[in-house]
Parts: sequence; structure tokens; C-alpha cells
Amino acid sequence: MTPASAPRPPTKKALAQQAAAQRAKARKAAAKKALLKKLSAQPPTLREERKLLREGHRFVAGIDEVGRGSLAGPVTVGIVVVDLETPSAPTGVRDSKLLAPAAREKLVPKLRRWAPMSAVGHAGADEIDEIGIIAGLRLAAARAFATLEVKPDCALLDGSHDWLSVPAEAVEEAPQGTALFDFEEDPVAVGHPLTFVDGVPIASIVPARVVTQVKADLRCAAVAAASVLAKVERDGLMVQFADEYPGYGWELNKGYSAPDHLAALRRLGPSRLHRLSWNIPGSDGVYGETLDLDGLGSQEDAAELADSMGPVPDEVTEDVANGLVDAEGLVDAEGLVDAEGLVDAGAAGAAGAGGSPVAAGGRPVELAPPQHSRAVGYDHEELTLFP
Repeated sequence: MTPASAPRPPTKKALAQQAAAQRAKARKAAAKKALLKKLSAQPPTLREERKLLREGHRFVAGIDEVGRGSLAGPVTVGIVVVDLETPSAPTGVRDSKLLAPAAREKLVPKLRRWAPMSAVGHAGADEIDEIGIIAGLRLAAARAFATLEVKPDCALLDGSHDWLSVPAEAVEEAPQGTALFDFEEDPVAVGHPLTFVDGVPIASIVPARVVTQVKADLRCAAVAAASVLAKVERDGLMVQFADEYPGYGWELNKGYSAPDHLAALRRLGPSRLHRLSWNIPGSDGVYGETLDLDGLGSQEDAAELADSMGPVPDEVTEDVANGLVDAEGLVDAEGLVDAEGLVDAGAAGAAGAGGSPVAAGGRPVELAPPQHSRAVGYDHEELTLFP
């Protein structure tokens, strides 16, 4: 019997090709970082918005979203509408991810006064589970548009994917839990309740023309302003939800895949505000806060039950388990920014103190709160310099 031959060492040519590929990747990553630094240093302008307005549009809506990569809570879409008479943006306007929380909150009243129209809309976790994240984004945007006095005829959207326009073709059933990075969306069935806002079809609410712009949240003032409005409103909601669902650290991690949030999910199981279709840790089809915890006489008993509530499924993907996003290798060598502006969430942490779950009978269960550390960069699409 001939013994198995040992694997051949790589040839010099193969090694040279590998080294050249690594150098090219490093150069590309450095170029992306340099571009991001340059864009971040320059305040956004209305150049693109005014260009569209001069083409004949009366109103242009800058649009941005937050919460797309969150494990809990709503996805939120901000809209800021400008016209040819709109002056330059207030001093300090930047993409919300480049601003400290206090600076964002201080800007909100200025932005409301500056823009002719503005609005924020949400789609809840249960709705995202039912129709998928892309349709959820569209629903949130349509809810915001429905509150405006005048419908804008053009939308300027951050990124390279038009998630706002309603797909032309329909399917028989609504998709369940569209993947986070699945841009080849299956449209939601015609007549589905979540394809309407107050009885009006979404297709007739959103602008007919949608223009996408990569890095629009850094380049375009209306889009940057929309990101600030959306971020401040969603963060406020997550702080409120943290009081209703203690223990997950939402007051600081805002529902993203920060280490403390993942640890709490494994320990407590998911709440009603978690996106269960995303196969998150502890998601075994049972809501943690609905279990009957009466009769637990000790912290050890409570901890034992909590452990049984949410074991990590074998199929939990490595990117979620580690808090790291890398969609088909899109994250660059430094784990900072990919070609579409996606960001490594592995730098994510979170800070603060968690609470204790409440038993079915109203008596708090004394479970040790998760330990928190400062949160930086935990949204899959955001360069979150400030939580």
C-alpha cells in the first residue's frame, strides 16, 4: 500500500502572488481609511440636494436609518426635507455617528427649525420578524413620510442600495426574517397589512424618484441631519425600553450586539422587543419575561432557571456570537470600513448597569446584573465613535 504523499509546499510563484494580494488589500484598506478621514473632517453640504432641486424637484428628502443591525428594538428612519430656499445647515451638523450624544441632542431643535419639513418613523421588532428588515426599513420610512405636510418628489438615500422603492413584482407570502445583508429582497405580498400606512399603500407614500449616494451621511447635510434626528429619537426609545425590560443594558448598548447584551440574552433569554427571526443567542422560542418565576427562593434557583431559558444554539453564527460583522469579507484588514461603509462591530462594547427581571407575580428576581464596558462601534453599518 502506497503511503499518502505529503502535501507539496507552495511554489515561489504562488507565494509571490499571495504576498502581492496581501499588499493590494492593505493598500485598499489604507485608501478607504484615508477617504473616511477626509470626509469626516469636512462638514456636509447641500451640494447634492441643490443639484437635484435644480433638476426640477420642489422638495428633496434626505433619508438615513439607525437600528438596522440591532438585535432588539425598532429600526428607525429619519427624514429631513429641503428646498432651494433652505440655507446652509446649522454649524456642527455631522453624521450622527461622529457626534457625542449631548451634541446630537443639542442639534435636534436647530435642525427642526432649519428644515422646511422633517419626520421620524419606526418599524418594530415584531414587524421586522414578519416582513424582514428591508421591508421594515421601507415601512418605517413610509410612516415618517405620511406625517409630512407635502410629499417630497425626490429622496436622497445613504448607501448604494435602494431599499425605499417598493418592488414591482409581488409574491404570495411575506418573507420571514430577511437576512441582514440580503439586498436581493423578496417583496412582501400585495395586500399584506404592513404594505399600508393608515390604509394607504406604501408605494403611493414614498417619493417616486430615489437617488442613492454612498457616504451621503458624511457628504450631504440633509442626510446627516436625518441621521441625527433618527439616532436621538431611537436612543430615547431604547432608554425607555430599558426600564421596562431591565437586565439587557439597552440604556447604553441601545439593543446592538455588545458583549453585555449577548451575555444577558444567554442568561435571561429574549424579550418581546428582540428580533427572534435573527436567531439570536438565547432565542429558543420562549420570551424570558413571560416565564413564571414565582416560588424561586434563592439567587441560585433564579440563576439556574435563567441558564435553562436561553442556551446558545449551535447554529448561532460566528459574527453574532463574537459581535463581529463581516458580510462576505466586506470588512477591511483593520476591521474598520468596507466598500459600502459597513463597520466591524467587534470593537463594540457597552457601559452601565443592568437591572433584574420581574417575576410573573410582580416580585423582582435577584439575578446578578451584567457587567458593562464602554460601547463603541456596535452598529453593523455605522462608524459609531460615540454610543
